[in-house]
Amino acid sequence: MTLNLEAKKILLRKIPHGLFICGVRDEDKNEVNGFTASWVTQGSFTPPLVVMAVRAEGSSHEIIKSTNKFSLNVLKSDQKDLAAVFFKPQKALGGRFESVEFNLGELGLPILVDSVGGVECNVVGSVMHGDHTVFVGEVQSAYLNNDVDSLNLSSTGWNYGG
Repeated sequence: MTLNLEAKKILLRKIPHGLFICGVRDEDKNEVNGFTASWVTQGSFTPPLVVMAVRAEGSSHEIIKSTNKFSLNVLKSDQKDLAAVFFKPQKALGGRFESVEFNLGELGLPILVDSVGGVECNVVGSVMHGDHTVFVGEVQSAYLNNDVDSLNLSSTGWNYGG
């Protein structure tokens, strides 16, 4: 069987995605880092689980693996520019958070002040296969800042996937 690469690309890009800022923190080095995540979904009601794919060669990936924690911040529909900041490659670990106000949540992870809100998760499972690792996180804390519409990938004109 031969995979039709063009059909695969078009169809996989049709999967709807929100845009989130994933935050991580290496407490030993007191470093905060993060990235724009789009491959995210809820995985369970009880316990509350989220599922997120993370690029395997990124610095945040290593922090998630070593700490078994991450936060997910839900962006407001008008925060495309902020999502772009966290998409861009950075010169040094943590540089992206210099452009945004955040607090540390109960697990010590970055929660954006100006966002819909965020959750902090403990990693309860992972699948390392391909160029991304799929992490399953159990939600430990939740912070609602603004109950407004969230940003989604299709509204930005960007593509990530395929």
